[in-house]
Amino acid sequence: MRENLLFHWNRIREKLWVKPLLVSILSVAFAFVASLADQTDSVAWVPNISTESIEALLNLVTSSMLVIAMFAVGAMVTAYASASNSATPRAFSVVLADDTSQNALSIFIGVFIYGAVALVALKNDLYDHAGRFALFIVSVLVFALVILTFIRWVDSIARLGRMGNTIDKVEVAVANSFSMWWNQPRLGASPFSNQSSITGEPLALPKVGYLQRVDMATLQAVAKQHDLKIFLSVLPGKFCTPSNPVAQVQGLSPDNMQCLEELSSAFHLADQRTYDQDPRFGLVVLCEIACRALSPAVNDPGTAIDVVGTLTRLFHLWARAREASTTEPLHDRIFAPDLREQDLFDDAFNGLARDGAGLVEVSIRLQKAFQAISGFGDNDLRDASIEHAQRALARNELAMTLPQDIEAVRSAARF
Repeated sequence: MRENLLFHWNRIREKLWVKPLLVSILSVAFAFVASLADQTDSVAWVPNISTESIEALLNLVTSSMLVIAMFAVGAMVTAYASASNSATPRAFSVVLADDTSQNALSIFIGVFIYGAVALVALKNDLYDHAGRFALFIVSVLVFALVILTFIRWVDSIARLGRMGNTIDKVEVAVANSFSMWWNQPRLGASPFSNQSSITGEPLALPKVGYLQRVDMATLQAVAKQHDLKIFLSVLPGKFCTPSNPVAQVQGLSPDNMQCLEELSSAFHLADQRTYDQDPRFGLVVLCEIACRALSPAVNDPGTAIDVVGTLTRLFHLWARAREASTTEPLHDRIFAPDLREQDLFDDAFNGLARDGAGLVEVSIRLQKAFQAISGFGDNDLRDASIEHAQRALARNELAMTLPQDIEAVRSAARF
């Protein structure tokens, strides 16, 4: 249940209209809540605030907020376009989910609506003595909130969409995905290794798309109800078609074949991959950022070196999280394959090693990263590091022409 809620919450965070709508509703409520002060006994001690002073403040708020909101939208669209063009379009979702920008836009729009509603209510004599005082206090607090939000947002928008900021956001998304994976390895399913030996009724989906999420709780409930065992053939991130089953189901009888539709509803396909249950996707995004930086049109090896450092930190997190993971499988009737470190390395380093093969500074940094990862105490990471170090060196020997450069990379690859 928690994973399902988190998945849907992350999708909501990627919608730009949700927070402005919620804040707009609250702003209208605040404008009318001030009138409740007239129903209290505070008339005797609160100062009498003139209607003209409140009207001037609300006019200032209303006239300025719409302009600021339009400016905020323009700046955010520019930042999003910059993130997609300079990094990779696959990084757009993590930039779009930036809380600071969404909160700022929501407050600007909400305050504009608050000012307009409160101004209309004030001119129609909705507020009495105490109500005007309460409205004045709320308006002053709202004005202060706008100033603080604008200052904080300007500091954030100056970084939003920049290459370093985008890499940092993708790193956070991948780190969260790694942590979630090792909190519940294999999505909470039991392990199995020899997939070719599994027999059962194939479960195929009628749609075509990327597997975004598997509702493990639903699979477990259906399997327990019908006394089934479910062997997953794919993990989130896989591109699925009707010709490729996503699972093998054991224990089906002619009487409960209809439960295949219930099992199919637990697999959610979409046009794009997401970071939540798909640790490999973030590594692909980081590799794409590095490859674009190494393209002749950009020619920015420094960004590629930055990505190599980011990947090194992430694999260190992977090793530590795997070492600390002692979680027992939550779903005893579901079996799933493990994520292979070799596949993680293919996603993270293949494109980077290919496009950076002719650059000595990138190649040396890459070999040092492999050396560092091999020392994290994880045998699978060490084996993958050695294989990819040898593969990268072979690319260097084909791409480089200067013997001194080749020897420098060979020296870095000796570990």
